[in-house]
Amino acid sequence: MSYQAKKNKLSRKTRNDMTAYAFCIPWMIGFVCFTLFPIGFMFYNSLTNRKLNGLSSFIGLANYKNMFQSASFLNSFRVTIFFTVVMVIVTTIWAIIMALLLNRKQRLNGIFQFCYFLPSVIPTVALAYAFRTIFGKDSGLLNGIISALTGQNVKINWLLDTHTVYIAVFFVTLFIYNTGQMMLIFRSGLGDVPAELYEASEMDGAGAWAKFWHITLPAISPIVLFNAVNGCISALNGSFALLYPLSGENGDPNGCTQVLSLLIYKEAFSNMKVGYACALSVVLFLIAAAFGGIIFLISKKTVYYET
Repeated sequence: MSYQAKKNKLSRKTRNDMTAYAFCIPWMIGFVCFTLFPIGFMFYNSLTNRKLNGLSSFIGLANYKNMFQSASFLNSFRVTIFFTVVMVIVTTIWAIIMALLLNRKQRLNGIFQFCYFLPSVIPTVALAYAFRTIFGKDSGLLNGIISALTGQNVKINWLLDTHTVYIAVFFVTLFIYNTGQMMLIFRSGLGDVPAELYEASEMDGAGAWAKFWHITLPAISPIVLFNAVNGCISALNGSFALLYPLSGENGDPNGCTQVLSLLIYKEAFSNMKVGYACALSVVLFLIAAAFGGIIFLISKKTVYYET
């Protein structure tokens, strides 16, 4: 190849590279302005005593020191871990069950799929207030149904009783979070499982549970990983929109549902401690990173990738 041909080839490659970089520039600008800068600004403010009015001074790690000496933070930390773990498990298992039911060729499957997916596109706050009405003590729909069935005047305070609040909250998560999206993704994955594997297992006398555990679950394990990560992110980032309408910023009753996102809101806007709220946000960020790392570590031994 002549020198001129090499030069023309190199010039063409450079133009292609520059074109690719030009298409990436809008995304890079958005990432820097709306992701990287806010994160850096949050880290900086976590080292100050910034108030809601903008006044601040540098105090180093004092916010973190006070945080780990605070009973409200330690309670919120425990509630956040518990809520995230249980919510991911509950929503993932429920989505798999719904996908398995939809995978059976029955009439009206499309209508059922639409009805179950519909809450996923409705604003979380609107659904949370609807469920708050359903779980109401005096005029709640659920108490009304139970009263009609039992013939007694039932007045259970579902959202303000420590014995029933978690039952109510985790029931709501089945409809509000991304369970509908999980269901559709799982159903798509179930359609890709080779039918000959089921036929071979039936010839060996395998039952329904054995086929699910040894064939279906390994085949869709990458999808389980994907949905588990998405569910974890939804639990940590979207818990505020669900729990604030149901239990308020204090996470009633007695802080049982006060996840870190509620505590961050309370400290920033009620107590006007923006710097302390930023420190709490840093901890929430680290919790999300830890959950992601743990899930991926577990996936190395449990997720099956077909080669």
